[in-house]
Amino acid sequence: MTASKRSTPPAWTDPDDAPDLSAPEWQAKMAAAPVRRGRPRSEHPKVSTTIRLDADVLEHFRASGAGWQSRINATLRRSMRRKKA
Repeated sequence: MTASKRSTPPAWTDPDDAPDLSAPEWQAKMAAAPVRRGRPRSEHPKVSTTIRLDADVLEHFRASGAGWQSRINATLRRSMRRKKA
């Protein structure tokens, strides 16, 4: 049986090496940085709606797994494009 090796100690960083973020130059940099929260806005956001579908139609799309609402949207879009042509 081999002797277990000692793990490598983690690299220690002196907490005094961190910059002072309350200094005016850091405050100015933080104030100038843009704040972006959440997902970027879509150019064409979807609209929430209620639609009544036959149970078998809904079951068909749901049976194919996640993304069934997007597939219904794609099917409706194809139908819309056929009518335009």
